Amino acid sequence: MSPQKNKIIKKSTVRKVRIPRKIYNEKHITGFLLLICFFQTSFLTILLYILFSLQIPDIRNVANYQPSESTVIYDRYGEIIDRMFVENRTVVPLSSMSPHLPKAFVAAEDGRFFEHPGLDLFSVFRAAVNNLRKGGGKGQGGSTITQQVAKSLLLTPEKTYVRKFREAILAWRIDNLLGKEEILFIYLNQIYLGEGAYGVEAAAQVYFGKKASQLTLGECALLAGLPQAPSRYSLFKHLDRAAQRQKYVLNRMAADGYISDVEAKKSYAASVKLTKRHPFRSGTGSYYLEVVKKRARAVLGMPLQRAGAHIYTNLDSAMQGKARVAVQNGVKGRTPRPQAALVCLETTTAKVRALVGGTSFRKSPFDRATQARRPAGSIFKPFVYGAALKNGWSSESVIYDSPLSIPGKGGKQWRPKNYSGTYHGATTLSNALAHSYNTAAVRLLQRVGVKEVKKFAKGAGINSKMSSDLSLALGTTDVSLLEMTGAYTVFAGDGTSYPPSFIDKIVLSDSSVHRFSDGWRRQKIMKNSELKQMQSMLFSVVSIGTGKRVSSVPGVRGGKTGTSNDNRDAWFVGYDGHYTTGIWVGNDRNQSLGKAGSGGATAAPIWRDFMLSL
Repeated sequence: MSPQKNKIIKKSTVRKVRIPRKIYNEKHITGFLLLICFFQTSFLTILLYILFSLQIPDIRNVANYQPSESTVIYDRYGEIIDRMFVENRTVVPLSSMSPHLPKAFVAAEDGRFFEHPGLDLFSVFRAAVNNLRKGGGKGQGGSTITQQVAKSLLLTPEKTYVRKFREAILAWRIDNLLGKEEILFIYLNQIYLGEGAYGVEAAAQVYFGKKASQLTLGECALLAGLPQAPSRYSLFKHLDRAAQRQKYVLNRMAADGYISDVEAKKSYAASVKLTKRHPFRSGTGSYYLEVVKKRARAVLGMPLQRAGAHIYTNLDSAMQGKARVAVQNGVKGRTPRPQAALVCLETTTAKVRALVGGTSFRKSPFDRATQARRPAGSIFKPFVYGAALKNGWSSESVIYDSPLSIPGKGGKQWRPKNYSGTYHGATTLSNALAHSYNTAAVRLLQRVGVKEVKKFAKGAGINSKMSSDLSLALGTTDVSLLEMTGAYTVFAGDGTSYPPSFIDKIVLSDSSVHRFSDGWRRQKIMKNSELKQMQSMLFSVVSIGTGKRVSSVPGVRGGKTGTSNDNRDAWFVGYDGHYTTGIWVGNDRNQSLGKAGSGGATAAPIWRDFMLSL
């Protein structure tokens, strides 16, 4: 073989040696890439396992923030009279807060809130250094507002590093999901501020008796100082400590440029007026409130503690207090002390302005104004006379008041008697009603007819089952005080009947409004000519008749007394130009009130004292 050929063979052999090296390099790179993928997959798997083991909650609950809210009850003037809640909270938007309030909380709790992504690493580092200085404890957490939201809504309050790590992850995710104002809105409505108050609106009511929108700069700073330690800085128990914390908040606000130094000093020097503790537990209107709650539950179909509704009632708190005093004073000195009840309606609207169902709600919550049904006695007679006027009689028509014997069941004779035991012969309807002659009323019922009287009484608002015999004239029907007082507004007003109303409206959590007046069924049951005569007759009752003990009340226009058999029940319903008020006095066990226990002697004086106090 020639040398040339040997060269070629050598070159060719060299080329063949390089091929396996290339293949080796490619295999090396592939293996390296596979190794990277393995480690990356392993890392992600471990990370996912860690995240799974941490059980990070779903943050959609934060985006759909719908906490349990208080149901708030207001009187006719918009003053809060009661709250029902699992957590005492009323959610309000940032626009319904004092403009100083969000700034005060940001300055006090998280000065870099609008800059960091949910986590403030500088604050975390500072907290860690401080904790190490104190021996390695976990006293200072460096939590941002976003972290506090995460902890409050999604985590347990335990203090562990694992929980803190979960909190950090959640805070970062929340900050990416929501805007800063949305987070601040949640925080200010969720934060616990002591005395059972959750959120700034409830706290403003509890501590200052006002809405969050009405808070001063100084009051905002006091509230912003509470989250760190609500008990330690309690405005009711430790106002001196709260004031020092307030100074810190005001200084932070000034340092962050939210207010000037002058404003900070002026607000710190301003006096603070706190409300009395637990302002919604006075019990002044307890009987009234129980009626409101029962009717509101029927409308809402859910527990009021979770409804988050705003219930606007027709209660006049001042009148309610006077009614309670009148009832309690009216039974003093009697042995055994009887019970009493009072209902006051605004005549032209039938709105219930005051209701007292007994002498003490704490001792006996049974409501004798709405739940008890007692024999009406002579308080029913105006409906007999009203039916007569509608059937062609007049106030000057003559009826006989004389002994009467009527066949009863089993051949027994029923002989109604007058309260005084005397009779007066021929008399006018007006005189017979003024002096409450029993036999005259029975004779009038005979002439008019039971059916007509029941029809008239039902039209006026008497919905209880009524007797179907002549004893109806003497009030053998059992009725409630509320029912009877409501029916008397027909006589006190313009002859129109509509039901008593406790609630004006309910504003639901979604801002929809349920108005109770929408369902009122008004019915005019007396012509003006008939009504005028009826009012004249009822005025005679209070001027010369059985109700003359109330004649000293300025503006009194009419009324009627009532007494059941054996003086077991004493009634008086009367009215002036504005209000129709009913009184009942009796014993729960149905004992007699005694010889002096008539409606004129027992119930009418309570009516008089109440009306004179208005």
